[in-house]
Amino acid sequence: MTETRQSIHGQWSSRWAFILAATGSAVGLGNIWKFPYITGENGGGAFVLIYLLCIAVVGIPVMMSEIMLGRRGKQSPIHTMRTLAQEERGSSSWQIVGWSGVLAGFLILSFYSVIAGWALSYVVSAVSGSFSGISADQSSDLFGSLVSNPTVQLSWHTLFMVMTMFVVARGVRDGLEKAIRLLMPALLVLLLILVGYAMNSGGFMQGFHFLFDADFSKVTTEGVLTALGHAFFTLSLGMGAIMVYGAYLPDDVSITRVAFTVAIADTAVALLAGMAIFPIVFANGLEPGAGPGLIFQTLPVAFGAMPGGIIFGTLFFLLLVFAAWSSAISIIEPVVAWLVEDRGWSRKRASISAGGVTWVLGIATILSFNVWSEVKWFDKTIFDLLDYLTANIMLPLGGLLIALFAGWVMNQNHSRGELGMEEGLYQRWLLLIRYVTPVAIGLVFLNAIDLI
Repeated sequence: MTETRQSIHGQWSSRWAFILAATGSAVGLGNIWKFPYITGENGGGAFVLIYLLCIAVVGIPVMMSEIMLGRRGKQSPIHTMRTLAQEERGSSSWQIVGWSGVLAGFLILSFYSVIAGWALSYVVSAVSGSFSGISADQSSDLFGSLVSNPTVQLSWHTLFMVMTMFVVARGVRDGLEKAIRLLMPALLVLLLILVGYAMNSGGFMQGFHFLFDADFSKVTTEGVLTALGHAFFTLSLGMGAIMVYGAYLPDDVSITRVAFTVAIADTAVALLAGMAIFPIVFANGLEPGAGPGLIFQTLPVAFGAMPGGIIFGTLFFLLLVFAAWSSAISIIEPVVAWLVEDRGWSRKRASISAGGVTWVLGIATILSFNVWSEVKWFDKTIFDLLDYLTANIMLPLGGLLIALFAGWVMNQNHSRGELGMEEGLYQRWLLLIRYVTPVAIGLVFLNAIDLI
């Protein structure tokens, strides 16, 4: 069936182009902003080992499934799921997987762009020397003045959305691929420079042991579920991004190999980020379990006190911007692809329209930190509610449905042919995707809604 389908959007020029793009989608704020602080909150090395196990038994099988569905359908996630459901004689209701991914992408990017705007703002602050000699209270005030000012936040949010839409509007090869070929090597170079500095910070071995020494006495059920959830979400699964990137994957590329490569690269970036951040934290006597404020409130104190802090602070927040940018491009691509397919719009018109709606939604997140800070549903601000709804409800359900469709609805001859795996390896994948992965995702989901 796949030979008769061709993506109207074009395809990646090579296997490595896809790997860079999918890694760019997976490597985002979750790796550099979230992974270090949840590791700090859950005791370090033991948490990392559990996280790596979760990547292997949950993340990689779902990623293989999502790439497989995308390449077989060769369309936006909505049309891919509709086409494949018809092909497999399944219910047309399966297209809800695509709709859910598109909606989740809209909601995620609306607040993701605001946080990326903070990183852009902090690049300017670092370059201008605002971190020099800054105290913890002054750092807190700096962050507070940013989030309390809706006009300033709106400016940075707007700039980041314009950056994202500029790339997406140019298409698969001229936009997405060219941008990723620049962003991903730049991101890796910046990260390695920061790790190199951390090695000479005086706290490297302390940070290294914190990250890799396993103390299972600190492991809790909540920590295991956090590792499982983050392993799933860090790979950008369940939101249609990997599926639509899979639609542009040439037929002769091994899905198994690229999925493993992307998962390894994503995990390596998360670990390198920890190796860059924790030594700096320890060298300056700061708290590794500082929570979400680790990046925007704790690290500026460290950069302000270290030699060359202006340079390394600037590099760090540039790294954060690049990671967010590469992810944002992938998050909005599914809806842009759908608008081109379903409405016959040009990519430019589709990108501007999708970006415009996302930009408007982002205003609600901006206001939730100031003017609308008292507006709450279920005791959550708008930002908290969007984050909770997408990360804890929509993405797990999307990933669960992808696993169920790939494992139970899709004809095994079709999935075996797409994956191109040896029979023994295929049977292991089928076991994971049918039984282990759905149970694991179900546990994350039940924990998220406080049923376990």
